[in-house]
Amino acid sequence: WGPYAEFHRVNVTGTECVIAACRAEKINRLVYTSSPSVVFDGKDMEGPDERVPYPDHYEAHYPKTKALAEQTVLKANCPELCTVALRPHLIWGPGDRHLAPRLIARARSGQLKIIGSGKNLIDTVFIDNAAEAHLLAAERLQWGSPVAGRAYFITNGDPRPTFEMINGIIGAAGCPPCTSTVPVPVAYAMGALFELWHRITGNENEPRITRWVANELATAHWFNIDAAKRDLGYNPKVSIDEGFKRLAAWFKDHPPQEPPKA
Repeated sequence: WGPYAEFHRVNVTGTECVIAACRAEKINRLVYTSSPSVVFDGKDMEGPDERVPYPDHYEAHYPKTKALAEQTVLKANCPELCTVALRPHLIWGPGDRHLAPRLIARARSGQLKIIGSGKNLIDTVFIDNAAEAHLLAAERLQWGSPVAGRAYFITNGDPRPTFEMINGIIGAAGCPPCTSTVPVPVAYAMGALFELWHRITGNENEPRITRWVANELATAHWFNIDAAKRDLGYNPKVSIDEGFKRLAAWFKDHPPQEPPKA
């Protein structure tokens, strides 16, 4: 949430600065952290691989600017600067200051709702697996390799129902399971109203829900990671169930705090 110019400044201009710095300092490898949202068109994504095209329209500034940045990185690939883009989906685990804190804060306030049935399958990736994928990409990235100039989906390769993932994460913090649901059309309409109200009032804080978030939570998102396995040697070592255990252990020593303001 926020003005397009700010998203463009950070995601696009910032990435262009990184590429320019690599060229100036003669750095010959660049691993870019992208997002599967760059190809999200508002519909279910059930097992696509990296051949899925960029959509013609985005409902939020984040995926649009991330897509522009990703394309900039891949176009920059050359013998002097080899580039690769990784698309980790919903990174979670110990140390998370984005996804888990928001879910937990809303669960504790009674505002957490599951949009739709919650049975739609989604891919996620545990933080250790996401980090290893980046290291593997850096090791294999060189001119002429299959990795150079390509994008890769990075997940745990274990799609789970949305309600299972949400309750697993908040359960690790000691919150009871969320059983409250909101019909998809209602959530989408609420998102539109919240967005309109924030624009009218000039409220720069993140709305409780947006149309993009409603679509993201209500649709299936799981991806084919065969290319990452083949080209990067990627094999997620920490399972989702083991990840829940590690997250619960971490929360014992690091009680969840309120997420930072948008």
